[in-house]
Amino acid sequence: MAGTQSKADTLRRVSKEKDVRESNIIAAKAVADAVRTSLGPRGMDKMIQDHNGEVLITNDGATILSKMKCFHPAAKMMQELSKAQDIEAGDGTTSVVVLAGSILDSTRNLLAKGIHPTVIAESFLTATQKAEEILESVAVPIDLSNREALIHAATTSLSSKVVSGDSQILAPIAVDATLQVIDPQTATNVDINENIRVVQQVGGTVEDTELVNGLVFTKVSSNGPTNVENAKIGLIQFCLSAPKTDIENNVVVSEYAQMDRILREERKYILKMCKKIKASGCNVLLVQKSILRDATNDLSLHFLAKMKIMVITDVE
Repeated sequence: MAGTQSKADTLRRVSKEKDVRESNIIAAKAVADAVRTSLGPRGMDKMIQDHNGEVLITNDGATILSKMKCFHPAAKMMQELSKAQDIEAGDGTTSVVVLAGSILDSTRNLLAKGIHPTVIAESFLTATQKAEEILESVAVPIDLSNREALIHAATTSLSSKVVSGDSQILAPIAVDATLQVIDPQTATNVDINENIRVVQQVGGTVEDTELVNGLVFTKVSSNGPTNVENAKIGLIQFCLSAPKTDIENNVVVSEYAQMDRILREERKYILKMCKKIKASGCNVLLVQKSILRDATNDLSLHFLAKMKIMVITDVE
């Protein structure tokens, strides 16, 4: 009786292990199948609607997987795999998921033949080492000082994207931007999210894209200059507007002469601050956002524009 019970427990344990492995393979293959049709230059775009109702159309594997809500551990691992590929190489996010899904699917036949999972895993590691040797033997080294080779690689990467038709414009911009933030002699990788900023503006086309060797601000005062070279930047934490009392007060002015005097004093007060800013040599002014009163007013912006000083307001 005891032997029969032990045999039944063993069968249940073996059956449970098979069910867990089968569940992991099915979940990983489902994620791979979801992005498989978006692979390559003939890949189809996916329309994704998030919980806020916003619709996104893309064929980028990392973007598609980041928008998917996966609960299965194996499916989440596929998402992390795509994210790691995006961080490390910036491309191949769909390929790596499709490849992983196909490899896991191929293990079904091996498991059905009774081969132990450990033996399968070790065989895959051996195959990985052999694949690395083959890839290194056929790889073509790229010199970071060879701009044309880098542009060709970037164009190939863009061939499967929505903007593939404009790759001749975007590829040189991407290469030049990357080369400006690294040392080509020593660099092996670059953090583009930290060193390169993409600013989007409504109303233009892809052909209007340009590389700016400097900083681009989106909140520039319309009165002053919009382009400054050899900038000397000043950051202020005080307000370029008339002072207010600490508590809520109302001042009643009954005479025109008194009103005129208040306006003159306000103009004199603001002009004095603007002259001090100009005297410092500053030609780009960043004004911190204030919750107490307006950080700037029309009068201060007018004075600074006359002094050829660019003003960026509401800096967090």
